Amino acid sequence: MSVYLHDIPLPEAQKRLQQALEEAGLWRPLGAETVPLDENAIGRVVAEPIWAKVSSPNYHSSAMDGFAVRAADTEGAGPASPVVLHIDLQKPELPIAIYLDTGDPLPDWADAVIPIENVESLDADGSLTSDLRRPASIRIRAAVAPWSHVRSLGEDIVATQLVLPAGHTLRPADLGAVAASGHADLRAARRPRVAILPTGSELVPVGSDLKRGDILEYNSLVLAAQVKSMGGLPTRFPITRDDFDAICARVEEAARDHDLILLNAGSSAGAEDFSAKVIEKLGMLLVHGVAVRPGHPVILGMINRKSQNADRRSESQSPITNYQLPIIGVPGYPVSAALTVDIFVEPLLALWLGRPPFEAPEVEASLTRKITSPLGDDDFIRVAVGRVGERLLAAPLARGAGVITSLVRADGLLVIPRGEQGAEAGQKVRVRLTRDRSDLDRTIFCIGSHDVILDLLAQFLAERDRRFVSSNVGSQGGLIALKRGEAHLAGSHLLDPATGEYNLAALHQYLPGLPVRLVCLVHREQGLMVRRGNPLGIKGLASLARPEVRFANRQRGAGTRVLLDYQLNLMGIPPDAIRGYNQEEYTHLGVAAAVASGRADCGLGIPAAAQALDLDFVPLFHERYDLVIPTTYAQSELLSPLFEVLADGKFRQAVSALPGYTVTEMGKLILEN
Repeated sequence: MSVYLHDIPLPEAQKRLQQALEEAGLWRPLGAETVPLDENAIGRVVAEPIWAKVSSPNYHSSAMDGFAVRAADTEGAGPASPVVLHIDLQKPELPIAIYLDTGDPLPDWADAVIPIENVESLDADGSLTSDLRRPASIRIRAAVAPWSHVRSLGEDIVATQLVLPAGHTLRPADLGAVAASGHADLRAARRPRVAILPTGSELVPVGSDLKRGDILEYNSLVLAAQVKSMGGLPTRFPITRDDFDAICARVEEAARDHDLILLNAGSSAGAEDFSAKVIEKLGMLLVHGVAVRPGHPVILGMINRKSQNADRRSESQSPITNYQLPIIGVPGYPVSAALTVDIFVEPLLALWLGRPPFEAPEVEASLTRKITSPLGDDDFIRVAVGRVGERLLAAPLARGAGVITSLVRADGLLVIPRGEQGAEAGQKVRVRLTRDRSDLDRTIFCIGSHDVILDLLAQFLAERDRRFVSSNVGSQGGLIALKRGEAHLAGSHLLDPATGEYNLAALHQYLPGLPVRLVCLVHREQGLMVRRGNPLGIKGLASLARPEVRFANRQRGAGTRVLLDYQLNLMGIPPDAIRGYNQEEYTHLGVAAAVASGRADCGLGIPAAAQALDLDFVPLFHERYDLVIPTTYAQSELLSPLFEVLADGKFRQAVSALPGYTVTEMGKLILEN
């Protein structure tokens, strides 16, 4: 039965790969090598147990600067009854002492050390002296117990004891323990050699001057970094064009001296998707298509290290044991590619290195909005995680397989198992963290209207040890999030048509009874973003009713959408007269991208977004953009750096350098109720 693009369940795909590796003798560690004990050993996996050759310390030693004594000679010492100890080892019948520096061997006759600060140094005539290290005698006013301030032989390590088990990943402190136990080198697992082969005629190297149709090839960079962090040795090969024979030759080249091949892109079913056919020619196709999202067009296969074709096998041989090299066809979309490495490559490298597979720490969080999932797939959803009040919240991020920034912003992964169609808002879910737990408690959640200066705000807050995570759902969506207790603050610029005021009416409508501070962030321009040179001669909103003009709109609930509808109503222009009125984007940059790419001729937005994508701008309106902050959070330590930034002259200067902003009222308290 053909395995071509059959989405089989993830456990079945993993089982097929395991069976193939077992028959090829590869379901085990790859072997070991001796490595010197130096800083380059960090991150290596111990291949064999490390047993102590020597004890540490290998003698009784002084734990501090002081005097070695017999504890019995100090009995009876007290504040009113001091005891004198003589520095005369020729008279062992007397109470004696000898000075030791920290780490000096303890004399055989001694069993304790008195710290130098606890003694009084005496001259030969019994008077006090300032020579603390070479007195004639010392006087003490407190007894010491046997073995006080002494590092006993084997206190740290005893010869023959287990220092590190096999499978342990070396950390800096481990190197010291191995050295202290008498080793100058150790046996480490051989690191798997992983070849990463990017394919695609449209790909160009990072740093190239881009022309239309070019795609920067950075998947191999990400995949190589993943492999290295997992303990492997990655090799990034040059880009191979979409040519069947060229890809076959590249795979054969990589097969000579690598343990695993990652063939990136070409894993789907398009006319120039050759990965599956290449593997079929050079070996055996095990799986083509796994029921996971994103990343379902994954390919799993086995080939021969010498690239021996399948038709050369002996009929008596197993159909799998001829192949000694696994190959994985990795989807081309960045998120799918990274997820494929996490799912299939990490457990395999862990096996080959002899260490446990990585298990991400998990937390329970409440979902901020409803999500839907395909019924037949394991759905991996990137989420931002933060604590708002007493609740830990998980906010789903952009789900596109090509949205690499969603991996950057993600704090964890939520997995909706196959057979489930999603999860409801407020539902408790388990999140696999991809970020340190401590980061969650310094995260500020901002949900609401989009503005490019929120990224600038995030940078200034990062310098004050705060993470600023913003989600663009529109002004109304932000206020609703505050009402639900799902954010620390919201950006809003909702115009009240009745009064011409911003946000005040919306607070009464959406947040009745909730004490909040309304703080001005900026005044800004809104206008029409058009292609460079304004080829259609668009002059204002009236131009939107022209049949040849294609418009890109903002989503319902966005302050920009409210402003547009208000102005259209004043002008008597019905929405259905505008071509593209229902084409919605969630950010100003999204609208700008629609115009820059030719999907639209214009869109309402801010001049900073137009500048970012090299568009012209037709100014139309001025508005106030505010931050709505519940009082309980406004008074918290978490948000105190936010108000510092709003008063920071450097931040104001940075915002003023962008087109269309006025910062004279930045930080002004508009309302506190």
